[in-house]
Amino acid sequence: MNIAHLLAPNPGLFTGAGTNTYVVGGDRRALVIDPGPVINEHFDRIVATIAGRETVGVVVTHSHPDHAPLANPLGEELDAPVFGFAPGPDFMPSDLVGEGDQISLGDEVLEVVYTPGHSDDHICLLLGTTLFSGDHIIGGSTVMIDNLSRYLASLEKLQPMALSKLLPGHGPEIDDPAAVIDYYISHRREREEEIVMALENGARSVGAVVTDVYQDVPEELHRIAALSVAAHLRKLTEDGLVTFSDDSASDLWDTLVGMVRS
Repeated sequence: MNIAHLLAPNPGLFTGAGTNTYVVGGDRRALVIDPGPVINEHFDRIVATIAGRETVGVVVTHSHPDHAPLANPLGEELDAPVFGFAPGPDFMPSDLVGEGDQISLGDEVLEVVYTPGHSDDHICLLLGTTLFSGDHIIGGSTVMIDNLSRYLASLEKLQPMALSKLLPGHGPEIDDPAAVIDYYISHRREREEEIVMALENGARSVGAVVTDVYQDVPEELHRIAALSVAAHLRKLTEDGLVTFSDDSASDLWDTLVGMVRS
């Protein structure tokens, strides 16, 4: 089974060098994973890489705009089904897939592993002992989190798997999955402890927590760090440790936080 890696030309703060698109298959069949945003140059490279093989599907790990919008145009061009967990902005799957579903490539299959946390609709794809990890785990960095409780559970779900390689949605491939998964979990646990300590020391807004906890991060990135702090605070609220609600906040940075117990 061959795996071709195509880097979408969409570099940026959240995408790094760009989105990793993968074309997986043998001599007769191919599957596209995470085609990325609508960029004509990238579209043409994907079609050329498939090179006349039957396209059994176009699948996205989640519906964020750096992963999914090219899926429907590509599926139409290649006369192939489009797989995803749920619809999203500029993305409408023809076939919904979830935990344990399989997408056949002939002699081999990709198994869907539901991994919410980065987004509610996130899936990974397992091919043998290789995991296409989307934005659940990326190369060279940690990721932005929407729901930390679900994210940690999704990481722990991967720990028993005998994975040999992760092919992420951004960054280089990862050849030590177990160590990276353990690091991701320990990093989040340590960050949570730092946030609780900041609150115990008197921080009472998201901005104050960021300023305390992210002292080693360039100040121009602090507004982005606030999104990660908010995810941690939502989990701490679920755990009954703090009171925090950003549902109606016009500026997350100034949203207030209260300690339930110290």
